[in-house]
Amino acid sequence: MLDARGLRAAYDSRPPYQRNDYLAWIGRAKRPATRDKRIAQMLAELAAGDTYMNMPWRGKT
Repeated sequence: MLDARGLRAAYDSRPPYQRNDYLAWIGRAKRPATRDKRIAQMLAELAAGDTYMNMPWRGKT
């Protein structure tokens, strides 16, 4: 999914705690609709590059 959308590099550049948080957060969803919503949020945040879990985030400069 990340490769198909060209977001692999954005995901890999995030700190390990963020990558782990995203995966755990998505994995804890009980309903498929919730899981899909969380995946969509993660993909949008990776594409934007300046957000993490709906909070402003600045990567290494």
